[in-house]
Amino acid sequence: MIAKRCHLLAVTALLSLVLLGGLSSRTADAEEVIRKKDRELLRKELRDLSGEVTMVMFTQELECQYCAQTRQLLTELASFSDRLKLIILDFVRDNEEAEGYGVDKIPAIVLLGDEDVGIRYYGVPAGYELAALLETIRDLSLGSTDLEDETRERLRTLAKNVHIQVFVTPTCPHCPRAVRTAYKLAQENDFIRADVLEAIEFPHLANRYHVRGVPMVVINETTSFVGAQPEALFVDKILEAVE
Repeated sequence: MIAKRCHLLAVTALLSLVLLGGLSSRTADAEEVIRKKDRELLRKELRDLSGEVTMVMFTQELECQYCAQTRQLLTELASFSDRLKLIILDFVRDNEEAEGYGVDKIPAIVLLGDEDVGIRYYGVPAGYELAALLETIRDLSLGSTDLEDETRERLRTLAKNVHIQVFVTPTCPHCPRAVRTAYKLAQENDFIRADVLEAIEFPHLANRYHVRGVPMVVINETTSFVGAQPEALFVDKILEAVE
């Protein structure tokens, strides 16, 4: 299982840079954004998902700058596996669903396995972030993560809601590690919700939280740190935020 996870990360890390260049120059009416040879590779990697995973995307009729790109990418990803579903909702018309998922900006992606574990992505998951997205899809399909036993044990003491925000950029090679840790923590604990935000696409939020380097992690508006830190430090900061 570990070898398979590493293989998928390696594959998608290579594809991600290609996607980054392609997405930046395409429009809402663009054709396929994933090259034919890469599509076959991704189809091979995703065809054996263990369980069904649903991607719920929020856009709007007059699509935002990055909404069309996100929709096109997710549409192609969903075509690679019968167990990967895509639901596209309108942020304005489907406002009740948006509120139910806690979505307050677009483009937004809600990832669902058997249930909603609080995983959100805001922006285009291009660049290195594509690898993190696909690894998370695989975790949700399995219904488990590879968090360390010590981390799971420490999380059992958590009894308050935790909101993690991870600011990333598509060209940051260290960001996926922080994203993966945040998503795993959310998947393993009902009190944790993890949002990933593309700092370039949401500059007002990057300014609000004084993002000067990525990945930057903000926890409950009170605690923050920069860098892809080990699980143990991540949990330290979570427990510090809820004291």
